[in-house]
Amino acid sequence: MTSRHLASSEATVVVVGGGLAGAQLVSALRDNGFAGNIVLVGDEAALPYQRPPLSKDYLTGRIGPEAIRLRGPEYYAANCVQVLTGDPAVRVLPSAHKVVLRSGTELRYDHLVLATGARNRSLPVPGAGLPGVVSLRTLAEAEVLRERLASAERLVVVGGGFVGMEVSSSASALGVQVSVIERHERVMARAVTPVTSEFFARAHRDRGVRLELGEGVARFLGSGAVTGVETSSGRRLPADLVLVGVGVTPNTDLAEEAGLQERDGVVVDALLRTSAPDISAIGDCARFPTPFAAAPVRLESVQNATDQARCVAARLTGDARPYRPVPWFWSRQAGARLQIAGLTDGHDRTVVRGDQDRGDFSVFCFRGDRLLGAESVGQPAAHMAVRRALEAGDQITPQELLDGSLVP
Repeated sequence: MTSRHLASSEATVVVVGGGLAGAQLVSALRDNGFAGNIVLVGDEAALPYQRPPLSKDYLTGRIGPEAIRLRGPEYYAANCVQVLTGDPAVRVLPSAHKVVLRSGTELRYDHLVLATGARNRSLPVPGAGLPGVVSLRTLAEAEVLRERLASAERLVVVGGGFVGMEVSSSASALGVQVSVIERHERVMARAVTPVTSEFFARAHRDRGVRLELGEGVARFLGSGAVTGVETSSGRRLPADLVLVGVGVTPNTDLAEEAGLQERDGVVVDALLRTSAPDISAIGDCARFPTPFAAAPVRLESVQNATDQARCVAARLTGDARPYRPVPWFWSRQAGARLQIAGLTDGHDRTVVRGDQDRGDFSVFCFRGDRLLGAESVGQPAAHMAVRRALEAGDQITPQELLDGSLVP
């Protein structure tokens, strides 16, 4: 692997992926003084936009497309960035330093950055193709969901992860009757502790959302359009709209065909370089080493996409440093804001501070006496304190938390 500084004004960086990571990389390159050519390739027709609002304020109609756009066309024109939308990359030729687009256009690069993101997993059960069975990942899908919610009476959400629960919150606020089917015994089970799961389950139920936990989907009912969902236990839930939100798969097809190392994500090193010279990978599609986990991870978050883009831009403009930011995440649903600092997989002890009934608490997660991270609801100061401690390598012990001497 190399870490070449692209000093020449004739150098070309091609960025494949028109999401947040790709857009942030373009901006960071220009901010860092990169004077070469930049080409941003996106498979969607829209200019790069923010995805988090799609399940929240955009879905409820509080904001429109202009509010979620990251940059307007004038920015790209003023900064001499060539943006190719609606023409996805279909092949990468590392030996020739070329990217081939669906239209047949060939782009030569001095450095290529894969910011290809991820796609929704499908649910291979009978009826999955019925009209009214939708997903949410793109702006176009959000438009469809928003339009259908305007006339829907009953929504069934398959999947109790972040997106599923955020959509449930938005739909219930619009007056739609919502049921959630989740195969685990609690919501957001793969992401948060039982304490936090229980708080949000109660908050959603208080708003009229029906939770079907420990249930799977046997099939979708209907002929011309979806009319309901049959669960794995044989129960039938009526629906005129179904959202499937059962996780995502990283978009690694280009990388695999190009011979790059891949393992549920494009494998990169601490500088975010792939196994091929002059190719980097960032954002949802990249699997990278981090001091906050025992093994390389792949993260789907705004923070990760933004910070990785800045890291690669710095390297390409002469300031190569390992990627080390503290991971953090957030979600807003059922009238509460959840903030997570660190990576808490593998914790074996928790300390809870605050009032869970009032939605003002934090769950601190430890492995032994080592703080891995924390989940905070209504406690932004505690969230920031944990982020600072993890960044500095400071150790907050369980006893210090129990004594009440540390963290607000």
